[in-house]
Amino acid sequence: MAGPLTGIRVVEAGVWVAGPAAAGIMADWGADVIKIEPPTGEPLRGMSNPARIPDVNPPFELDNRGKRSVALNLAHPEGYRIARRLIDRADVFITNMVPAVVERLRLTYNDLKDTNPGLVYCHITGYGVVGPDRDRPGFDAGAFWSQAGFMATMATPDCDPPMPRNAMGDHTTAVAAVAGICAALLARARTGRGQVVDTSLYRTGIYIMSWDLSMQLRVGRIVPQLGRSQVNNPLVNPYRAGDGRWFYLVNLQADRYWPGFLRAIEQVAGPEAAAPLRDPRFADLRSRREHAAEIVALLDRIFARYPRDVWGAAFDREGVIWAKVQTLEEVIADPQAAAIGAFVDVPDGAGGSVRMVAPPVGFPLEPALPSGPAPEAGQHTEAVLLELGYTWEEIAAFKEQGAIP
Repeated sequence: MAGPLTGIRVVEAGVWVAGPAAAGIMADWGADVIKIEPPTGEPLRGMSNPARIPDVNPPFELDNRGKRSVALNLAHPEGYRIARRLIDRADVFITNMVPAVVERLRLTYNDLKDTNPGLVYCHITGYGVVGPDRDRPGFDAGAFWSQAGFMATMATPDCDPPMPRNAMGDHTTAVAAVAGICAALLARARTGRGQVVDTSLYRTGIYIMSWDLSMQLRVGRIVPQLGRSQVNNPLVNPYRAGDGRWFYLVNLQADRYWPGFLRAIEQVAGPEAAAPLRDPRFADLRSRREHAAEIVALLDRIFARYPRDVWGAAFDREGVIWAKVQTLEEVIADPQAAAIGAFVDVPDGAGGSVRMVAPPVGFPLEPALPSGPAPEAGQHTEAVLLELGYTWEEIAAFKEQGAIP
């Protein structure tokens, strides 16, 4: 189906994840996305999958499906001229190369704006386009996880900093970039003028950490990351059920939910199991905070007696807020994930389809589906050059000159 961005033309000169992911979301929403790559292809193409299955690259496929690939040697004058013709016809240009590289390639906003004054120019960087770190390579684990405070803040006193999962900061930043691009397109519809959309892994990470940072800015300290037995509220804590599966209690208004929580325990494990928790020492949030380690130990023993689904059913009956701590296999099989459209069947280019993750936003009144698989490097070079008005003779000359592969 068409999607809300049908008719929007996007040129992407992106590498690895954040830039391609932003353009990938727009492609899923109906935009015509042309991906400019070097003749050897962009570096994420070289990543192998854990199963080492040939010709399968899930990370690249996820962020590049539905695009058209044009391979250009931007260092060659004709390669650069072709890129400029593509960008001059575009509504949006997206890059996440470091500022020094963008400047060397003559693809800054100032380079492009005179021939395309309506261009929405999105530059995604690791650390920003100004400042002492502007030209440092800014991968997800560095600029987002490490420098923005996640790793230091999430570590409990008795643990090393946690290892990040792949591309979480990249994809969060991509969503922020797409929001900025759409806002700029809306402004262009009013004014006719393009503008720069500027975001970075570091700035997005700081925003994601903004609750803690706001506390630090306003009162000079934050709530430290605590272990399970040191929590301030035992009703906001993970626990393991008798079948070995974990669940998370998320009852921020602890006094409100405590009576129903005790009733749920009585339903499953009997009054004798809940009796110790009715101790007057645990009567309110303040007292439960003082005795948190004792309560958590009690709950660990109680929850270990029955499976997670049994506890979950009792919590639901009593209005206790909880969530499953799911493995990725469980997420994929979760009927709720399917119901909200979290996964999508993407055409594989051979008459079949593959199941993939959908963008985080849907449009029920104007559904958008990915139009096809990720392209091979340079797969659409000749077709796109023909669209630009080049002849087969000129295309052949470009190949001989090394402007295109």
